[in-house]
Amino acid sequence: MASKLGILRSVFAILLLTEPLLAQGAVVPDTARGAIDPETAPRPEGFAVRTSAAIELDGRLDEAAWAGAPPITDFIQSQPNTGYPATELTEVRVLFDAKNLYVGAVCHESEPDHLTVTSLERDYQTLDSDVFGVALDTFFDRRNAFLFWINPRGAIRDAQAFDDSRTRDDAWDGVVAVSTSVADSGWTVEMAIPWTTLRFRPTQSQQTWGVNFQRRIRRNNEDTYWAPLERREYLHKMSRGGTLRGLEGVRPGRNLTVKPYVRALRAAGDDIVEEERGNDYDAGLDLKYGITSRMTLDLTYRTDFSQVEVDQEQVNLTRFQTFFPETRDFFLENSGMFTFGDVRGLSGEPRTSVSLRDFTLFHSRQIGLRNRSPVPIVAGGRLTGHVGEFQLGLLNVQTGSFEGDPAENFSVVRLRRRVLGNSDIGFMFGNRQATDSGPAQYNRSFGVDANIKLLNNMFVNTYFALSRSSSADNDEAARFSVGWRDRVWDASAMVRHFGEAFEPGIGFVRRVGMRHYYATFGAHPQPRIPHVLSINPYVEGDYITNLNGTLETRTGEVGLGTTFLDGGRLTLAYTNLFERLDEPFPVQSSVVVPVGDYSFGEGSVSYQSSGGRDISGGLRVSGGGYYGGTRSTVAADALWRVNYHLSFELSATHNALSVQDTSFTADLYSARIKYSYSTKLYFRAYVQYNAATEQVITNLRLNFIHAPLSDFFLVYTERRDVSGGGGVLERFVTAKLTKLLAF
Repeated sequence: MASKLGILRSVFAILLLTEPLLAQGAVVPDTARGAIDPETAPRPEGFAVRTSAAIELDGRLDEAAWAGAPPITDFIQSQPNTGYPATELTEVRVLFDAKNLYVGAVCHESEPDHLTVTSLERDYQTLDSDVFGVALDTFFDRRNAFLFWINPRGAIRDAQAFDDSRTRDDAWDGVVAVSTSVADSGWTVEMAIPWTTLRFRPTQSQQTWGVNFQRRIRRNNEDTYWAPLERREYLHKMSRGGTLRGLEGVRPGRNLTVKPYVRALRAAGDDIVEEERGNDYDAGLDLKYGITSRMTLDLTYRTDFSQVEVDQEQVNLTRFQTFFPETRDFFLENSGMFTFGDVRGLSGEPRTSVSLRDFTLFHSRQIGLRNRSPVPIVAGGRLTGHVGEFQLGLLNVQTGSFEGDPAENFSVVRLRRRVLGNSDIGFMFGNRQATDSGPAQYNRSFGVDANIKLLNNMFVNTYFALSRSSSADNDEAARFSVGWRDRVWDASAMVRHFGEAFEPGIGFVRRVGMRHYYATFGAHPQPRIPHVLSINPYVEGDYITNLNGTLETRTGEVGLGTTFLDGGRLTLAYTNLFERLDEPFPVQSSVVVPVGDYSFGEGSVSYQSSGGRDISGGLRVSGGGYYGGTRSTVAADALWRVNYHLSFELSATHNALSVQDTSFTADLYSARIKYSYSTKLYFRAYVQYNAATEQVITNLRLNFIHAPLSDFFLVYTERRDVSGGGGVLERFVTAKLTKLLAF
């Protein structure tokens, strides 16, 4: 007990010591004294210029038209020195003609040999690379944006952002042409965005858009923006964006695309039923149509996801089910529109102990998957967009019967309305219904929610949901949370309730039959410590009872996180736990924890190095009690980036447990190779070994982009039993060709 009190005293001492540091102006280094305040700084304005001359995309900006466009400069740091001018000059110019919007950027660099490029793949990880970013708020609503990030070798990542950066659709892909060049003085970006890629009001002859530009200088871990942002904010924080004027006489086009595919597959293995072995051929298509400038219809027929990378294996040592994230493009696109549950914001909202991995009223993996195996999707449709002040999402998908399970229809309705500036209230309805069975089998769920932002730093999140099925009566779930986060402090409190029979058939809920209370308090200052960007001491606790008020789970944690100027992060934490088991808990088939009360603690230390280095990695070590026994965990990962073409990754997790006089391990190992020949041709190899199941899963994927948003995939997937007497359980070889047709 004395040691625990000592840890608590240490953490609170750190919290108290930050106060005089802040009073002395130690939030940022001395070099940033007198910097502007992003919260009060005026929003900048830039101008686009029409050109009649042809623009050749060669990454040079040597056409006369570029010289005639006014430069956009004066980028401001968000980190490491918030509000201070960027350490390197960035010049942006914007042109347009009848077909395209052109953005050119000259990124001056005093150390060009230290440019960091991590990949040539589309939708690469931008955090670890030098990048130039563009955010276009085409409706000038200060909430939504099209996003584009380009690295010095011409790789592009694009996305759509909604609700002033609270949600982001990373699966969205637009037709964009990009060229870059690297010289002794820095690097240059030249990009053309067709008007058909964007959505905007065609009735306005004079267009005024919200806009922001980003420059990341990875060697300094420096993020800079044209329209200044706080350290906790992102490029798509459009309420703080600048304004782009000068666009006139442009139209978005018809916005109709059709993407057919053909696919050949060969299946084999002991777990593949006889009638599904051998060769199979299929074809289908996706259609996207912009009904209005703010409403999009997506249709899919005979949907196929055979090119998607396999799920990453997980070790579950808890009493509750495991959450697997969505990886299929059709469901990832516009997924933010259908978010409802224990959300975590993207714009620096306070810490909380829950996320969508704990509860979401709609989890698209309920559609087209059964025990992580694919179920045929016959057809589906999705309508998303805005109707007046309302944001609307409709989804309907029909699946076929599968191994004795009936065909099902899934429907989702999502409605949200903006209130109080950057807040919203909403409604969701979901229905899952068997369509080829006798008596009606259904599951329906309803919910209302609100996400309120007050005083610029306070957040209120609440929801109430009901579920009902053909086999169970109504039951409910509810949450209310309030949090505060400013430049130094953060705090939040939350209460949740889940009924015993609450079961949304189209969603995911990790734990039911409980009431959950949570609170946390912490700080994240930038003190005067060499090589340190920020420190984050915190305390947090959970108190969970059953519906009768009897304690079931209690946790208390104290921790200290340190973020370094190079991007590395070190975290120390100690957690004290109490668990009451009302029924036996099978940790594994041969080890069962009996009914009873269990108190134990766990300490952990982790370090993740900067991902921008050629060799990087992370290590997490934890150990302590576990239901009357012990558990220790060592998790490590390593990345060797040979160059921006080739990289190797290794990861290992070793769990050693001793429970009920039985010792055992639960281990996972994986290896990944990424090779990018160019921005159009990639190869990936991924191998996983799960020691608990004694299975090896292999996934090899070749992707050739033969035309804009048109792909050829060659995929090999295998699941093999390596226990000694087994063999190949599943093996799939797939060839798939897609072609985007624009009208």
